[in-house]
Amino acid sequence: MLDALIEHQRKLIWGFKGDPRCDPVTFEEARNPDQVAISLAGEPINYPYLSDFIAECHRRKMTTFMVTNGTYPDKLEALDTLPIQLYVTVAAPNESIYREVCRPKIPDGWERIMRTLELLPSLDTRTVIRHTLVKGINFGWEDDYARLDRIADPDLIEPKGYVFVGSSRQRLSITCMPSFSEIKEFSASLGRRTGMEIIKEREDSRVVLLGHPGQETDVRKIYGLD
Repeated sequence: MLDALIEHQRKLIWGFKGDPRCDPVTFEEARNPDQVAISLAGEPINYPYLSDFIAECHRRKMTTFMVTNGTYPDKLEALDTLPIQLYVTVAAPNESIYREVCRPKIPDGWERIMRTLELLPSLDTRTVIRHTLVKGINFGWEDDYARLDRIADPDLIEPKGYVFVGSSRQRLSITCMPSFSEIKEFSASLGRRTGMEIIKEREDSRVVLLGHPGQETDVRKIYGLD
């Protein structure tokens, strides 16, 4: 499967080679990816051969990033091989907003997320809590988010503003997008409550990274993959 994914990546970018603006070194790097993001549609932790897939990536010196919504703590705990960086999306500060925003089809979704947060400190990998923030819906509540983050005790926290793109435009409006200054203000407030500070930011992505002072963020350096 990994070979097929790389081949699809090569087909996807092939047309860029003929563009005179395409840097040949960058093009070759793109043909031979060394980072794998295990996320996008669905919940990747349900893939039955996930440990084997991650292990194969690591054998090839590839960096693995995985995103989970936190509703399968048992499967997370059962992984034989963990990704190099694990993201848990926490999209609500409390159970009532979780049920309103996420509309879970499982009755114990919030309880499962809490079990995942409690599990995170015991996992031997770098952990990140991601808060995707929608203005007027789940934006604010710094005290509640901080309480959850202290349970998870992650290496990093990533507050990220909702962006008005894709099918979400059928449900939300452009006014739901927090400004970058609002995301920074939220992040600074959350950092004061969790003992972290802003160590990285990206204005065009409306994202801020919270970590501990002097913390290294390049995973390839941390894990000796360069």
